[in-house]
Amino acid sequence: MAILKEAKIGPENVVKTTVFLKDLADFAKMNEVYARYLGEGAPARSTIQAAALPQGVAVEIDVIAAF
Repeated sequence: MAILKEAKIGPENVVKTTVFLKDLADFAKMNEVYARYLGEGAPARSTIQAAALPQGVAVEIDVIAAF
């Protein structure tokens, strides 16, 4: 969200996200947090289980936003 804020845009500008999860069993927990940041009008989303993520993180989210 810091990058969106720096660009002077917000969650309403997000048009697509890709979520990479270390374990799909974490989907429900991730979805709760995701909804807090992107709200009920959340954009199109793909969610993928990844064998490994950088620095051992459990979740990585790629965001595409439009001005």
